[in-house]
Amino acid sequence: MSDGNLTLHTDKYEINMMYAHWVHGTMNEKAVFEAYFRKLPFGNGYAVFAGLRRVVEYIQNLKFDESMIRYLQQQEENYDPRFYEELRQFRFTGDLWAVEEGSVVFPNEPLIRVEGRVFETQLLETAILNFINYQTLIATKASRIRQVAPHDTLMEFGTRRAQEADAAVWGTRAAYIGGFDATSNLRAGMMFGIPTSGTHAHAWVQAHETEAEAFEKYAAALPNQVTLLVDTYDTLKSGVPNAIRTAKLLEAQGKRMNAIRLDSGDLAYLSKKAREMLDAAGLDYVRIVASNDLDENIMFNLKAEDAKIDAWGVGTQLITAADQPSLGGVYKIVAREKDGHLIPVIKISGNPEKVSTPGKKDVYRIINKQTGKAEADYIALSEEEDVKMGRKIKLFDPVHPYINKYVEQYDAISLLTLVYRDGTQVYELPELEHIREYHKRQLSLFWPETLRKLNPQSYPVDISVAAWEQKMRLIEQFKG
Repeated sequence: MSDGNLTLHTDKYEINMMYAHWVHGTMNEKAVFEAYFRKLPFGNGYAVFAGLRRVVEYIQNLKFDESMIRYLQQQEENYDPRFYEELRQFRFTGDLWAVEEGSVVFPNEPLIRVEGRVFETQLLETAILNFINYQTLIATKASRIRQVAPHDTLMEFGTRRAQEADAAVWGTRAAYIGGFDATSNLRAGMMFGIPTSGTHAHAWVQAHETEAEAFEKYAAALPNQVTLLVDTYDTLKSGVPNAIRTAKLLEAQGKRMNAIRLDSGDLAYLSKKAREMLDAAGLDYVRIVASNDLDENIMFNLKAEDAKIDAWGVGTQLITAADQPSLGGVYKIVAREKDGHLIPVIKISGNPEKVSTPGKKDVYRIINKQTGKAEADYIALSEEEDVKMGRKIKLFDPVHPYINKYVEQYDAISLLTLVYRDGTQVYELPELEHIREYHKRQLSLFWPETLRKLNPQSYPVDISVAAWEQKMRLIEQFKG
């Protein structure tokens, strides 16, 4: 199986449903699926969409090769041999719409919409959710960390704790979208053009007779990029004094040490004391880097204690999204073909939050013309014209419909972009730097109350009256 071909990166029931459609002659009927998540991660006020590039690369290589066919022939379902001929001809021929990477997004709004033969649209479910669930989660975590350290250098250090190699490199990319500045992972740097950063390990110090010798030899080898790890033995009694001596040796050569790194202990106390010692030695230009299982919560508290930390190496807690390791996004059918026309379909659940919103839909960001800020996201049926034409629309809370208002002076930004038309890619994937800058511009559309880490203000995601009435009608129909 070639590395780029992830066609069998799917759940078995997807193939079973494809087979059942093939058996009953419904494989060419049209269907519309939408991918979205129901709840914001980390108690955050927003999420950051990521993973589209991975989705596009997956679709580019979507093809059942002979090794896959042979494997499927070994399954206990004993598929009809003619089904494999259909799989050999399989290609994605549908349409795919997606939110741009780096977009600020919210629960229950379509992030990806797939239209086409149900034989194709059904297969895409598992891989799409795998890619966007993970990368959106990491990009959101990274953006949260950036919010608590808006002016500091952020470095992703998580590779050795990531869930395997793909998670490491794609998680690094998502972190860069969310606001990180560099990574320790050279493969991610090579693949995506992300700046790389690294110091040395405790093993370097332990491999020498003394800490002073280790520092001096490291500085001699890499005089233009010296950052010294100072906590191998005793941070304040040994590490920082030896780093100061090394910095003075570099000054004598006309060079400057970059930083020291703290990797254990009370980071607030140690950073303040280290800053005093460095400044007293005339080394106010030497920065202080901190690592050691950091996340936005610890960093927030360190900031509150006035820790003298200029740069942060964040690893395990970021790359694994340790406090919420799954986004929980879903991929639901919202319309199917009947008698040559698309009709809306609904999923009803005993859990109200799991009831789907039927019909093919678009999502718009409603921008108040007076403030320039986002007022709400608005989900409308694709055939609706009012929001497209800028006419008066009603915004109301779908959980509490009595909370409502009408808006007229607004700009409606369509969030879904056409990526594939009839199986052909029509969207040029932007450079990673563009995505990163786009995310920054996205954040500027929202009030600080929505973006803050603690108790963020809930941002409205509303559906149109027509979409709401259609949903109520189908609920009544199936209840009856």
